[in-house]
Amino acid sequence: MTTTLITNIASLVTNDPAQGDGSPLGLLTDAAVVLDGETIAWVGPAHKAPSADTVHDARGRAAIPGFVDSHSHLVFAGDRTQEFNARMSGRAYSAGGIRTTVAATRAATDAELEANVTHYLREALRQGTTTFETKSGYGLTTEDESRALRIAARHTDEVTLLGAHIVSPDYAEDPAAYVELVTGEMLDACAPHARWIDVFCEKGAFDGDQARAILTAGKAKGLHPRIHANQLSYGPGVQLAVELDAASADHCTHLTDADVDALAQGDTVATLLPGAEFSTRAQWPDARRLLDAGVTVALSTDCNPGSSFTSSLPFCIALAVRDMGMTPDEALWSATAGGAAALRRTDIGTLREGTRADLALLDAPSHVHLAYRPGVPLVGEVWRKGARVG
Repeated sequence: MTTTLITNIASLVTNDPAQGDGSPLGLLTDAAVVLDGETIAWVGPAHKAPSADTVHDARGRAAIPGFVDSHSHLVFAGDRTQEFNARMSGRAYSAGGIRTTVAATRAATDAELEANVTHYLREALRQGTTTFETKSGYGLTTEDESRALRIAARHTDEVTLLGAHIVSPDYAEDPAAYVELVTGEMLDACAPHARWIDVFCEKGAFDGDQARAILTAGKAKGLHPRIHANQLSYGPGVQLAVELDAASADHCTHLTDADVDALAQGDTVATLLPGAEFSTRAQWPDARRLLDAGVTVALSTDCNPGSSFTSSLPFCIALAVRDMGMTPDEALWSATAGGAAALRRTDIGTLREGTRADLALLDAPSHVHLAYRPGVPLVGEVWRKGARVG
């Protein structure tokens, strides 16, 4: 394998507290990294760097781990511009718009869905995202959910069955029968193509008992739980996530003290999705409350056509710092190492010997510029699995 030395890095975020300043970011100045094939072989001060087959000059820029987007909905078709325009003109948001995307997705060809996934993945990669999770959830039939997962699995290992996004319009008068479908025939067909199972536990979607049944059935088929929890209102989602050892409880906007305590005492990551609050003018999650309680927090885009149509984790970092009480350091950690924790991965989100060689070079001297200069395309280079891809 060819080794590559990336040197002349002004500041390097490793997310390894054993490095540099000893903070959670493990920040090194005047640093270098050696890539050996797809993995990191060495990290440290530039003047101590070992030789390598090739040398790449970072030209005094900052380097960070590649972003880990642990929550997205990329297998879809159609457009909901009119819904967004109406909402920004004063109409309150509800989950009803999902049905519009379901109809468009069912009508789309496999090639159209694949092209859409590829487009948004390239868009995210240009902005520094090197790992992503994505879900089904816009088919809501056994055939359409399984094909969504097959398409997603061609692009990522982090594939999630979200047949329980909403009750299918086909079962509007019999939600119990739809839960039976999701936990039976649909699960049987979809489990071979997924790693995770998810459910939207919310008024108007699935209640606590239904969510428990769906996630428990998924676990029995070898899928690990994650859950859309407490987004639009207080509810049982967070408590259920901790009870079932879900990898992540996502949204976490409306939390009681008991919810925060449960997250702090368990292994479930609280994944915050500020793009959704931005796009729906909803209440911001209180990241400061969670962090001060000792909860592990991730930041993700929730990229979807209805409530958060952004693929930009830098944008989400800026929102989290401005409106959710996070520091620039905390927001970056949550969009990298935090996302890895939400996927229960230790090989990504951190730059240390043996981890995957995923990193981004910023056209800035420090990672703080991600929040300091919102909306500016600061990601200048992206390296994924040891190869420069952007």
